[in-house]
Amino acid sequence: MTYDEFKKSLAENSPPSALPGPLTALWHDGKGDWCQSHEIAQDIHSKEGSWVHAYLHRKEGDNGNAAYWYSKAGKPVCKEPLDQEWEQIVKEMLGKV
Repeated sequence: MTYDEFKKSLAENSPPSALPGPLTALWHDGKGDWCQSHEIAQDIHSKEGSWVHAYLHRKEGDNGNAAYWYSKAGKPVCKEPLDQEWEQIVKEMLGKV
């Protein structure tokens, strides 16, 4: 799946079935459903899940919690605009699928 295909899938009612958990969480966030996205991300015990979890807490404004999850992901705390970070995470994760 390309980034453009991922973005187009946001027009659908449900995420593509083949998406791994971190991308499914980002899909829900892309639809404006932070709660569903967070529910998925907090149950993914990997560096990718921690990165998504960090992004979500930064979006929520909980910078202390975000910093913890960035460290678990092995990533520096992001200072870019949220939409740029979302795009970066999606693109990197799509490259691993």
